[in-house]
Amino acid sequence: MSRNRSGTSGTHLTLPQAGWQHSVAIRWLLILLFALLFYFSIASRLVPETYNITLGAVSDRDIKAPHQIADQKSTLEAQEKAAAEVDPVYAIVPMRNEQLIDEIFTRIEQLNQDAEITEDKKVDIYRREIPERVERHVQTVTAAYSQSEMNTSGLLTELQKIVASQMYQIPEETFYKLPRLSADQLTDMKTVGKDIVRKLTYEALTDAETARTKVAEQVNASSLTLKIEREIVQELVRLTILPNKFFDKKATEAAKVEAKQNTPTVLIKQGDILVKKGQVVNEDIYSRLLALDLLQEHRTYWPQLGVFLLAVLMTIGLYVYGTVTAPVRPTPTRSNLHWLMLLIIFGVNILIMHLVALTHSPQLPFVGFLAPVAMGSMLVTMLLDLHFGLVSASVFTLLASIILNVEQESLFDFRYGFAAAVVSFTAVLAIHRVRQRSSILKAGIMVSLFGSLAVIALLLVGQETDQLRLAQAVGFMFGSGLLTAVLVIGLMPFFEVTFGLLSAVKLVELSNPNHPLLRKLLTETPGTYHHSLMVGNLSEAAAEAIGANGLLCRVGSFYHDVGKTKRPQYFIENQNGGDNPHDKLDPKVSTSIIIAHARDGAEMLKTHKLPKQIRDIAEQHHGTTFLKYFYYKAVKQAKEQDVIPTYTEDDFRYPGPKAQTKEAAIVGIADCVEAAVRSLNHPKVEQIEQIIGKIIKDRLDDNQFNECDLTLRELDQIAESLKQTVIGMFHSRIEYPDDKDIKPLKKPTETSPAAADQAAAGLAKENLS
Repeated sequence: MSRNRSGTSGTHLTLPQAGWQHSVAIRWLLILLFALLFYFSIASRLVPETYNITLGAVSDRDIKAPHQIADQKSTLEAQEKAAAEVDPVYAIVPMRNEQLIDEIFTRIEQLNQDAEITEDKKVDIYRREIPERVERHVQTVTAAYSQSEMNTSGLLTELQKIVASQMYQIPEETFYKLPRLSADQLTDMKTVGKDIVRKLTYEALTDAETARTKVAEQVNASSLTLKIEREIVQELVRLTILPNKFFDKKATEAAKVEAKQNTPTVLIKQGDILVKKGQVVNEDIYSRLLALDLLQEHRTYWPQLGVFLLAVLMTIGLYVYGTVTAPVRPTPTRSNLHWLMLLIIFGVNILIMHLVALTHSPQLPFVGFLAPVAMGSMLVTMLLDLHFGLVSASVFTLLASIILNVEQESLFDFRYGFAAAVVSFTAVLAIHRVRQRSSILKAGIMVSLFGSLAVIALLLVGQETDQLRLAQAVGFMFGSGLLTAVLVIGLMPFFEVTFGLLSAVKLVELSNPNHPLLRKLLTETPGTYHHSLMVGNLSEAAAEAIGANGLLCRVGSFYHDVGKTKRPQYFIENQNGGDNPHDKLDPKVSTSIIIAHARDGAEMLKTHKLPKQIRDIAEQHHGTTFLKYFYYKAVKQAKEQDVIPTYTEDDFRYPGPKAQTKEAAIVGIADCVEAAVRSLNHPKVEQIEQIIGKIIKDRLDDNQFNECDLTLRELDQIAESLKQTVIGMFHSRIEYPDDKDIKPLKKPTETSPAAADQAAAGLAKENLS
């Protein structure tokens, strides 16, 4: 027997051979189908299609990039172009030109004032010292620059080379003119010379000759009036004008490297056409196809192996959780029926995700949020249980991050994965206690709200500021929640009918008093209707006490005696104190009438297409119990007539079958307990406890629990729950003993002779109900 929290049972599907539900071979086949389903659902995203194309051949189709990849050749070309466009890097080196011309004029003043030196000697000194002074000045500047942080060996070499090549040579006649200058003349000339040097070297100079051509104009515009003064100033200014802007090869190379590094990678985007139909496949195209693993001749099977291993891991995780961990909870190991249903749910959900992914386009970049990913988790939770719903939500989250990843910038799309996790777990937690179909729509709205919040958070983190795109994404997600609710409402009846499963929602619908059978029970057999309600209260509490399906017990109790509507007057609760027709009937006839109500009820329920779990409770709640009252009456009549009985005890037993589930057994016990307690006028707590104990003990001794999973500990828990519920139901009629009369209560399975007599009387009446 396989049962879950929703009351589903693997033995309830009407098929020619029910053994398939626990077949090991079928179980392995279903596991294989799960692995194949997962493989083919994600292989299209993770394994690219390959083509039989050779170099130099003509393509017979358009080939598009299956996913985004870097175009190495185009990227290299873009980097080289960016490097070529980098301007040369120059370094500015202050040459201290004003200081140099000031030093030259100062030396001329000193030398001209020395009367002991002849004019010819002064000419020789000027001819030698002035060029040397310029060279020393350059060396001093170079030495200072070599100690700075800006210095590079390449730049220093370039500086020395350029300065040496652009050094100005003063005409020989200028040296002969210098000794003739007076101190006042030199002072005026120094002032004009420094001013001109300052102006012409203010800007960076790569070529000193460019500035030197402007010297004559500047000198002629100065305050100097004598020709000799202007000529000498022109030559000395030209001499002291030096280049101060030098090409820095190392810095230029570094700038080119940086330009290459900053060049964005050229991408071949997903969907870009690599080869057009009729185009010749050249080396560039061939290398691109090779880089994208699109060539059959170079195909490797590592991606397929990786996808298969991923599918196997998801299958193992799902299966292990559903089998190994199931016995820890009240849910027993699941049958193949449940795995087949789960396979269909996963298949439908995956198919819908793929259909939504096909609608993706640049105009609808966020259409993936419309996929009703939470639908599968909702169905699993409602048809199986909360725990399996949670693990299914985890698997759907992983699948959504792959299937909806149409842009394929990576293996998994975190955006869709995170959104799928939010909506799936929200759906499971919002739906696991639902009792009405209208609540599914409320759960769908919750999915829409929490999913929309997740989408807003993701897009804001991704700095998506376009309000139209943001509104589009949120709209798709909100629509996903509503679509999920609609699909769940539409698919629930299919799974309930096809697999004979009872969801909590279906059970609540069946408990509606307006159901035709319940209306028939109320109008034609009001006593039986009231009895069924009481049994429902008793059985639900007892079932919940041991972790069974309390809702199934309650609803099953409502219908368990519906067969009595065929002959209502033959059951004591419907006689209203009138004549008992059994008093005038042969005990065998009475027995056939009484035991027929279980079979009749099952047939009526089948005619009205009620689920098999409810029919089973109606058929099995009496099991093969013994109708002692009519047997003893038949024996008494035989004795009075002095005849030998031709019957045995088996002729006065219900045909069965015995209870196959805990729920059927609990309803049977509660049915017997309610009838027995109802037969007492003023029951006491001790009497109730003893009656319940005797009923359970009699059924246990009669082997009525041999075919269900009830344990002795659970029977004790059921007895305690029944006692508490009966006390609550009949509180106003129960007599409580005085403190002085209170004695330690015996175990439910122990009865005193007096209590046994009272219980026997109640059970005798129960045989009529």
